[in-house]
Amino acid sequence: MWCIHTLFSSLGKKYIMACTGLLLGGFLLVHAAGNATIFLGRSAFLSYAEHLHGLGPLISIAELVLLSAFALHVVTGVILYVRNRKARFGRYAVRRSAGGQSWGSKTMPWTGLVILAFVVIHLNNFHFTGRESSIADMVAAVLSDPLYTGLYIVGLTGLGLHVSHGFWSLFQSLGVNHPKYDRLIRVCAWLACGLVSAVFFLIVLLLVINSGYLA
Repeated sequence: MWCIHTLFSSLGKKYIMACTGLLLGGFLLVHAAGNATIFLGRSAFLSYAEHLHGLGPLISIAELVLLSAFALHVVTGVILYVRNRKARFGRYAVRRSAGGQSWGSKTMPWTGLVILAFVVIHLNNFHFTGRESSIADMVAAVLSDPLYTGLYIVGLTGLGLHVSHGFWSLFQSLGVNHPKYDRLIRVCAWLACGLVSAVFFLIVLLLVINSGYLA
């Protein structure tokens, strides 16, 4: 069937990367908005966490969808990277069409690996762990450790670089581009990336400066 053939083609894989990237990018925006309640204090953050967990089975379904999208994004990205390495001239063409040689585009495979490691560390700290402490205490404890603080800064830097190019290139892959609007799309992509990165970086900075903030 043509749809299966398309999905297994290079073009189809770009669509997969764009669609899963859009889903993951949407999650980042929602996650950043929720975590921003930390700036309102411990009570607001715990209230947000309680409301989130109160969704019950919906959370499990959302986690499964996100995990599947993330795994598909990673696997498809690796396949495309290997193919492009074998077809060097094709790789250069893809990069030019993706919007030039920005730091984000140059480092996509490597920042992808950084994000993968970061996600594993993050899940180990906050998901695959006991629930003896509140989420506020867990966040404060993790970010009071200089090692984890450093790892989170590296991970967030990789995330910022990856998303800075990803937000832009997914629109290109989905065909949402026009010379008249490309500049606006690029600016919106950078603003979304900057907003998400700023929220997470400011949370780390806040708890490094004031370790007792969530007490």
